[in-house]
Amino acid sequence: MKRIGVFVCHCGMNIAGVIDVQRVVEEVGKSPGVTHAQDYVYMCSDPGQALLRDTIAEKQLNAVVIAACSPSLHEGTFRTAAMRAGLNPYQCEMVNIREQCSWVHSAQKDAATEKAIRLIQATVEKVKQNVDLRAGSMPISRKALVIGGGISGIQAALDIAEGGYEVFLVERQSSIGGRMAQLSETFPTLDCAQCILTPRMVQVSKHPNIHLMVYSEVEAISGHIGSFRVRLRRKPAYVDWSKCTGCGECTAKCPRLVPSEFDRGLSRRKAIYTPFPQAVPNKPVIDRDSCIYFRNGKCRLCEKACPPGAIDFEQQEEIIEAEVGAVVVATGYDLLPVERLAEYGCGKVPDVIDGLAFERLLSASGPTLGDVRRPSDGKVPKEVVFVQCAGSRDPEKYLPYCSKICCMYTAKHALLYKHRVPEGQPYVFYIDVRTAGKGYEEFYHRAEEEEEVVYLRGKVSKIFRDGDKTIVWGTDTLSGRNVEIAADLVVLATAVVHAEGAHELANQLKIQLDAHGFFSEAHPKLRPVESITAGFFLAGCAQAPKDIPDTIAQAGCAASKVLDLFASGRLPTQAQIAVVDEERCAACGLCVPACPYEARILDEERNVAEVDGSLCQGCGLCVTACPNKACELKNLTPAQVNSMVEQLAGR
Repeated sequence: MKRIGVFVCHCGMNIAGVIDVQRVVEEVGKSPGVTHAQDYVYMCSDPGQALLRDTIAEKQLNAVVIAACSPSLHEGTFRTAAMRAGLNPYQCEMVNIREQCSWVHSAQKDAATEKAIRLIQATVEKVKQNVDLRAGSMPISRKALVIGGGISGIQAALDIAEGGYEVFLVERQSSIGGRMAQLSETFPTLDCAQCILTPRMVQVSKHPNIHLMVYSEVEAISGHIGSFRVRLRRKPAYVDWSKCTGCGECTAKCPRLVPSEFDRGLSRRKAIYTPFPQAVPNKPVIDRDSCIYFRNGKCRLCEKACPPGAIDFEQQEEIIEAEVGAVVVATGYDLLPVERLAEYGCGKVPDVIDGLAFERLLSASGPTLGDVRRPSDGKVPKEVVFVQCAGSRDPEKYLPYCSKICCMYTAKHALLYKHRVPEGQPYVFYIDVRTAGKGYEEFYHRAEEEEEVVYLRGKVSKIFRDGDKTIVWGTDTLSGRNVEIAADLVVLATAVVHAEGAHELANQLKIQLDAHGFFSEAHPKLRPVESITAGFFLAGCAQAPKDIPDTIAQAGCAASKVLDLFASGRLPTQAQIAVVDEERCAACGLCVPACPYEARILDEERNVAEVDGSLCQGCGLCVTACPNKACELKNLTPAQVNSMVEQLAGR
């Protein structure tokens, strides 16, 4: 016979501000099987948990129902408290009356109260049929996979490797470094980006615990937290890097020139190339789509010029398989293509570029060796217009969110432009300036006041070509007047968007994306670096736009989660898993491919499906796939579900 205790949390005013908590306690207390019903202001607090433990002992409760907030937030909290009182943790159930009642029915207090009563009563019916469950454990593969070789991936890989564990660092480009490698200086200190980044790139390449896999992508991944099986595909570089010395003779002899992606099309590279001087590894690759030999079967000058004979036109892609216990997703970001911003003259006006292209103009290793020159004719621009929020904060046409870094890097661009061209005049069109970071506000005022950057509050309406000038039309909303500037160069702070291929990768990893294509965290406050799918951790701009300090901090946090996971060497397994009724099982096998964790096995000798309890995560997909109802979840049986439905229906 179950002796059930019900505890209703006020959650401050989140619940009690809408729901009549006293009435809920009174009505639920009358339910058959409920021995004790009580409310408390903050059940998750230490006094609230102590109240739960003391009441279990005093009233000899053998099941409890906590009516509070989301189970994903505090189910573990209350089950641990119940276990400390001697109760099996799976005899503790939560009802979410905050999100499902008070928050969504804030204007209907009576209805919200009635709904809360019904939900709690339904859960009481469920817990009457709960059985004690025991979780097991399984060994963990204490190796990590880091996807993405930008600054976030580099930091996460180094932190995990320094903890003593092996790391596979996978980068789809031929060098690590990511977007930060394209930057000139960083705000607010104006440190050289390469001076910060390149020592860490070298450290990654030399670290004994890091397997650096550039020019590679994730082909497939299966398994679960603690035991992921990964297939990595390394693209052919057509250069044997074990022989290559990085001398550059092959690149010098190559006759084929194409636009450089690294320099945002402002310069040209060879068909065999190293992306930038500080690349790690500093070895060339052949761009098959551009190479004359691969296009028409002629040339091979690079092969003839290579002293160690490292050119290999027959090189094939390579598949590498590994087992890892955790995955850090650090895929970085892209920028909204300027071609989509037609009203800004993109694609028609050659002297309209994005912020990364301007970074390359400022860089000492860029196409102009640090001289600011406009793309159309190579002249030094005397008037430059910077346009913020180009594609950001524009829900009607483009993207609704703030890209976070644009205000600061625009201030940096304007300031550095003045350093390069002292007689030049920079203008900044802005909606408002956001400077949320240490030293950021002071940096913005330095650009505006000391460097005499003209800030115009308003949006740009049109940009077009007039002779050798780029005309910018806008409005200064502070003065209420229209503005026309005949500029020599226009720099757009285009929206930060998710990295190319994010959707395909999310499907492979079976983790969620948000509405804008960034990877979703499990909880924005309490679990900001964890994915909803266990074992996957998020770092940097893969999760949302952020600056370098926040990126490095989040990468370190993700690494600490991996180290915490690896520390014990064993992983608790799910207790609430699927079971098979062998008398009903027809051995049809439909449940086997339905399981995303490969926990289903078809025993052909016994003609039944089996569940590997160490792999099952209790998702329930096998239950829905089974046509004979031979599969069910522990503590969520059809009988329990039916009793809950009948209670909710008032029967």
